[in-house]
Amino acid sequence: MKLLAKALFLLLLFGAGSVHAQEWPNRPISLIVSYPPGGTADLMARTIAGPLGKALGTSVVVENRPGASGQIAAAYVSKASADGYTLMLDASSYSVNPSLFPKLPYDPNRDFKTLGILAQYPNVLLVHPSFPAKSVKDMVALAKAKPNGIAYASSGNGSAQHLAGALFEVKAGVEMQHVPYKGGGPALNDVVGGQVPVFFGSVASTKQYVETGKLNALAVTGKKRASSMPNVPTMAEAGIVGYEVYEWNGIFAPAATPAVILTKISDAIAKVMQSPEVKEKVSSLGGEVFQGNADTADKFIKAQMVEWSKLVKSGKISVD
Repeated sequence: MKLLAKALFLLLLFGAGSVHAQEWPNRPISLIVSYPPGGTADLMARTIAGPLGKALGTSVVVENRPGASGQIAAAYVSKASADGYTLMLDASSYSVNPSLFPKLPYDPNRDFKTLGILAQYPNVLLVHPSFPAKSVKDMVALAKAKPNGIAYASSGNGSAQHLAGALFEVKAGVEMQHVPYKGGGPALNDVVGGQVPVFFGSVASTKQYVETGKLNALAVTGKKRASSMPNVPTMAEAGIVGYEVYEWNGIFAPAATPAVILTKISDAIAKVMQSPEVKEKVSSLGGEVFQGNADTADKFIKAQMVEWSKLVKSGKISVD
């Protein structure tokens, strides 16, 4: 009788979950963005919100919860009801934070399920026009001739720009001087003004400075050339083998969300990202739509976590 009762209970529980999943969604979905309005993460969220809502048969409401390199948003979503109505759009810092912060208010491996990566955005190695190096080869030669004699700016310790520079040092076999700022805007302003000669910036936010001659682009950090900077070589073409750095935006759900709902959302995301309008928007930002499903995205993120962990430890990088 006890076994029968248990079997009936599980059957009812499964049945209730199936009905719930079939009815889903029946109210708006909140898409929590881990960064403030105006950045690439926010732009991507607002680009896909309408089409994603249409694909799912409901509305998707974008809500910004910035701060602490994405930790505030992640902590909030990790504690949200696992019913598919609260999702998170985060950036590449998601894969770096576990190495930089010993006590995160969430566990990325335990608390989240990856629904997909929307797009990848390569960085670009930029120098002020007064800087004597006109190629990556020139820059490496200068850096080797004078260790720690070349400074590069970033938006702060442990930021994407900092890690891009640190990885360049490792792959090129050089030592450079890192100059952290409180934000990407002030860092970029000083590079454009000539106070610091080098910057690893996003293609989207720096393209205008390259086009107007205020900065020179030496190489992009992706596997292939950026469509918006077709004349700029990749790091591999410039002689730095094995150097690939991308900023990316992914969507996540609380880990306990029913599998059938996760599948519905990930399928809808894949459909939206293949639309011509969304592809054009991604391209205008200097990126490319990620190729792969939710499993592929999850494997990519975990590989990124391992890669950045090695760099953070070997370079003794901290946020202090």
